[in-house]
Amino acid sequence: MNVTAIIPARYASTRFPGKPLVDILGKSMIQRVYERVSGAPGIDRVLVATDDRRIFDAVRAFGGDAEMTRDDHPTGTDRLAEVAARIDADLVVNVQGDEPLIDPLMIEAALAPLRDDATIVMGTLKTPISTVDEFLNPNVVKVVTDRRGFALYFSRAPIPHPRDLSTDLESVLPQIAPYKHVGLYVYRRDFLLQYPRLPATPLENLEKLEQLRALEHGFRIRVEETALGTLGVDTPADLDRVRLALTQE
Repeated sequence: MNVTAIIPARYASTRFPGKPLVDILGKSMIQRVYERVSGAPGIDRVLVATDDRRIFDAVRAFGGDAEMTRDDHPTGTDRLAEVAARIDADLVVNVQGDEPLIDPLMIEAALAPLRDDATIVMGTLKTPISTVDEFLNPNVVKVVTDRRGFALYFSRAPIPHPRDLSTDLESVLPQIAPYKHVGLYVYRRDFLLQYPRLPATPLENLEKLEQLRALEHGFRIRVEETALGTLGVDTPADLDRVRLALTQE
């Protein structure tokens, strides 16, 4: 089974312009993500999908593979699908370009269900939430799943909601056992090419979570649990935490 990992990367980030090219201990962030993904078992090809020539040239300069895309894509999945239409692959892994600490074993975990079950068209990851702050933070996306590991819902709200438990969330959080979503996806290529053509949906627009489009159209998303963590870079302030983590590896 041919597996290609695609890393979408934009220069014109609203909160952090030029983020993919920021220096992290002597390497650009996009290079660090690329090298981590390349170390994942079962990945046949890694490439960066970008609409910016500066990123394209930087990737080629460190020996990486890159593809230029249109600059008018409304979502990262649209950018991913444009590239997927031009390559030969059975499965496509989407790794965000701002995850310089992504563990290759997380990619392997997300891939496994789609390798084993041909009926699964899309997969992702979840990891336990351990603090009340994370549980209540709308920027931390939560996910609940059924007993077979398929997503029931993704939300920015604290789910599941403990109606009959004490309002002291600190003490009841272990009983709630919430999970946060890890934004790494695996798609069957045919489904990925279909996905951007699906009409946007009410819950997707309300929560600003693109994965809800798949659920609202009746597609199942397999969610594997991982104990491994990662640390994304959303703002310049996140860089210090990433640099510290790298020095401690």
